[in-house]
Amino acid sequence: MNHFDKAPTGVLLINLGGPDSLEAIEPFLFNLFSDEDIITLPFGFQWLLPALAAWISKRRSSVVKEYYRLIGGKSPIRELTEAQREALERLLSKEGNYKVFVGMRYWKPSIEEALDQIAKERIEKVIVLPLFPQYSITSSGSGMNELNRLIKKKGLNLQIQPIYEWYNQPSYIQAVFENIQEGKKLFPKEAVGKLHVLFSAHGVPEKVILKGDPYQKQIKETVNLLAPYLKEEVLHLAYQSKIGRLKWIGPSVEEKLKELAEQKVQKILVVPISFVSDHSETLYEIDILFKGIATELGIPYFYRMPSLNTSPTFIRALKETVAGK
Repeated sequence: MNHFDKAPTGVLLINLGGPDSLEAIEPFLFNLFSDEDIITLPFGFQWLLPALAAWISKRRSSVVKEYYRLIGGKSPIRELTEAQREALERLLSKEGNYKVFVGMRYWKPSIEEALDQIAKERIEKVIVLPLFPQYSITSSGSGMNELNRLIKKKGLNLQIQPIYEWYNQPSYIQAVFENIQEGKKLFPKEAVGKLHVLFSAHGVPEKVILKGDPYQKQIKETVNLLAPYLKEEVLHLAYQSKIGRLKWIGPSVEEKLKELAEQKVQKILVVPISFVSDHSETLYEIDILFKGIATELGIPYFYRMPSLNTSPTFIRALKETVAGK
C-alpha cells in the first residue's frame, strides 16, 4: 500500500445526494436535470438546458413530493453517507493518515464544499471514490467531471487518484452476499417454495450503453460474481427508475414482476445491486411501489435485502478499495 507522508491523504466520497426537505425537491431536481452528462441536447442547443431543467423540475416536483412524503419527507442519504464516511475514516486511521470527505453531486454537502474543505486543510493528494460500484458516465463519470471542472475553476493543485469502479472488490461481493442472507430471514416460515432473487439496478438510457458505457456489462458481472454463492436460488436481473420517453435498458422491474407472476412465483427477494445506501429508490420505489405491484400480481412474499449502509463488511470493502491505491 502506498502511504503519503506528513499531510493526510484526502478521500472524497462522491454520491448523488438527495433532498433534505420537501422544499428542497424542486432545486434538487433542477440540479439533476441541469447535468450535461445526463441530459444531452443536440450540438448547439446546450444553452437551452437551464430552461429545460427548470421546466422539468417544476413539472415533476409535485409528483416527487408525494413519494418523499411516504418515506418521511426527505432522503436519508446525507445522514447515511456521513455515517459511512465516519466508519471508513475510523478504519483507514489504522492504515495511515487519512481524512475522508463527502461531496454530493446534486445537493448538500456539495462537491464544491468538500473541495473547499480539502483546500482549507492543505491536503494535496485525494483518492476519489464514487459510491457507485459500477461505472457509468451518468453517475461516477458525472461526479468526476464536476470535480475536475471545480478544481480547474478554483485553480487548485491537487493530485487526484480516481477509482472508477470497484464492483469486483471481494469484500464488496461478500457484503452483498451477507445482506442477502439477512434478507432471507425476512420470509415467514409458511413461505415455502423456491426463492427468486431479483437483482435491481438503476436503469440508464439505451443510447448511453450504445456509446460504450460499461455500466450494464459491469452490473451483469456483479451478478455473475454473486451467482456461485446463490446456487439454491433462481436469479433474475432487472432495472428501475426510468423517466422520460427515451428507450432505457431492460427489462424493467415491473416487466420482470409480471413475468414471474405468470410463472406463479411466490417468493421474491429484491437485491438493489447498484445502490449502497437507502434513499428514494429503495424506500419508495422498491418498498412501496414494487411491493404494491407484486401484491396486485398475486405474489405473496416480496421482500428487499437490507441496504449496505454501514455494514462492517461493506465499510471494510471501501477501506480495502481506498488502501489499495
